[in-house]
Amino acid sequence: MFIKTSITSINLIRYAVAYVFIVSSMMKMMNPEMGAYFVNLGLPYPIIVMYIVAITEFICGVFILLNRSVSNATIPLIGIMIFAIILTKIPTISSGFIQFAANARLDIVMLILLFILYRQPSRK
Repeated sequence: MFIKTSITSINLIRYAVAYVFIVSSMMKMMNPEMGAYFVNLGLPYPIIVMYIVAITEFICGVFILLNRSVSNATIPLIGIMIFAIILTKIPTISSGFIQFAANARLDIVMLILLFILYRQPSRK
């Protein structure tokens, strides 16, 4: 007897997105250098912001991994990605468009994948 298992493209996208955000959240929680990075961004209460972002990334990543409330979980992650692009990538445009495009490539791809997940029906 064979059990038919099929990994669809949308599931691969879900797994990849969940992986990126779960690992990103762990890096923020466990790497002391990340605190200095957030301080250098000039944000108010940078360490608190870092932990809020990390917790949000982890929780939303787990929801996406488990295919629960995926569209709801993508909304805060889309916001995080937009702010990441604005705070960390847009300033590099002064070095030239190619430098900006190279620096922002992964953030833009994640934003597109999050939008794809947002548009997919999921289990509540």
